[in-house]
Amino acid sequence: MSESTTRDERFARGLEVLGQVDGGTGPRVLDALADISPELGHQVVAWGFGEIYSRPQLPPRDRQLVTLGMLTALGGCEPQLEVHVNFSLNAGLTPEEIVEALLHSAGYCGFPKALNATLVARKVFAERGLLPVGQQPAPDTTSA
Repeated sequence: MSESTTRDERFARGLEVLGQVDGGTGPRVLDALADISPELGHQVVAWGFGEIYSRPQLPPRDRQLVTLGMLTALGGCEPQLEVHVNFSLNAGLTPEEIVEALLHSAGYCGFPKALNATLVARKVFAERGLLPVGQQPAPDTTSA
């Protein structure tokens, strides 16, 4: 984006980019903020998606992996994490890749945050009919 783009152009570009990954949920974010902070909704779309997310240096699936890690590390962002688990699936990540990224985060963020994030992912997967997620079987502890 050039610095000469207008506010409306950045917003329009942001809506276009958001539409590529949101699965139709983007307008709900704007609607939820309409009566309290429409400017925040505008900035999420214009800056977050029109300026940052649209940059070509990282493909959307990689941006979503970073976002999942950051939201997991922050904790307390479960509503946003739910949105981004959906975005991640729409951007081409598989449930297995999402689960692995959240498992990986346990070593850096701690088990409580990784567990919370994984339960959010479980909710999204259940809503989308993606459970159970294929995982390796537990090790056999009965053999000597």
